Amino acid sequence: MDRRQVLAGLAVAPLTAAPLAVAGPALAAGSAPRRTTLVIGHRGAAGYRPEHTLASYELGARLGADFIEPDLVPTKDGVLVARHEPEIGGTTNVADHPEFAARRRTVSLDGTATTGWFTEDFTLAELKTLRARERLPDVRQENSMYDGLFEIPTFTEVLELRARLSRELGREIGVYPETKHPTYFAKAGLPLEQRLLDTLGRYGLNRADAPVFVQSFETTNLAELRTLGLRTRVVQLLSATGAPFDLVAAGDRRTYADLVTPAGLRAIAVYATGIGPDKLQVIPKNPDGTLGRATSLVTDAHAAGLLLHPYTFRAENSFLPKDYQRGTAPNDFGRAIDEQVAYLQAGIDGLFTDQADIGALARAVAAGQSIAATPPGPHPAS
Repeated sequence: MDRRQVLAGLAVAPLTAAPLAVAGPALAAGSAPRRTTLVIGHRGAAGYRPEHTLASYELGARLGADFIEPDLVPTKDGVLVARHEPEIGGTTNVADHPEFAARRRTVSLDGTATTGWFTEDFTLAELKTLRARERLPDVRQENSMYDGLFEIPTFTEVLELRARLSRELGREIGVYPETKHPTYFAKAGLPLEQRLLDTLGRYGLNRADAPVFVQSFETTNLAELRTLGLRTRVVQLLSATGAPFDLVAAGDRRTYADLVTPAGLRAIAVYATGIGPDKLQVIPKNPDGTLGRATSLVTDAHAAGLLLHPYTFRAENSFLPKDYQRGTAPNDFGRAIDEQVAYLQAGIDGLFTDQADIGALARAVAAGQSIAATPPGPHPAS
């Protein structure tokens, strides 16, 4: 199925997203209020542009995202930049720069031997000589036409873009930064926490009502951020498997499965406003690959006063449950709107999506809003 067919009718919700709901640093157990479901532009508009570029973030906002999501890692000189991982061989053209060939090395990244080029080995000036590349070129071939065009943005540049887009679009665009591998970077002498706090503070965003969620797959750094003075909302990311690496490094035997028990969720609510689970922790797949029945996670999290923003919703067949796929081509778009509506009807409070326009439309459908019949504008990749 051609993705232009999927985009037909998306003119309604994308540019008319509801205003952001505001919450304090944490909610009392059982007191989570009803609020507008949020559309979070996962790495910007990663389905249409190379991820973690200003072009991707801007497109995500213009397609209807309430929040744009930068993953943050530091440079050698301590500047926070937006990359999915510290290893940049797969998302930049660093391999094409012979002057950086000797910097390729192997590190232990959260206990896994990883070979490549790492942001902490480059100054910001050096990183600015590189250009972004599509991370999944076999899946998103259209995105590869933008290879070599976009710089690696700093967190400061993302916040400046957020402010500009909020003015231009006439609605507040939020930012949803993730601290990547905080234990790894603390060991490297480049802790993320104070740098994040300082940057948010410079832009007047370290306050309880700021359009900000700070997220991490680790636990202790989120608690530390609170101790250091973080006042924004906080989201504990979760995984369907494994354990937070900070707990592993400390010899703590708790896993992500322990964190999603009622007791684990109550412990998270001490320092966090919400959780970001793998979407399969909310509605798993059946053994045959079709979408199953919802777990108790939504009910349990809400009982603890926590919001739920599951990840990651993508439109391609290869990322969809078997019964939501169309045709047999893995990279064609399937019934992504229907899948997201199913999760929204399960009671989630927001969703991370690579295609913000589809998320905004799914939200409108789930809310029973009428859908305009006017044709959409140009396809984002045209």
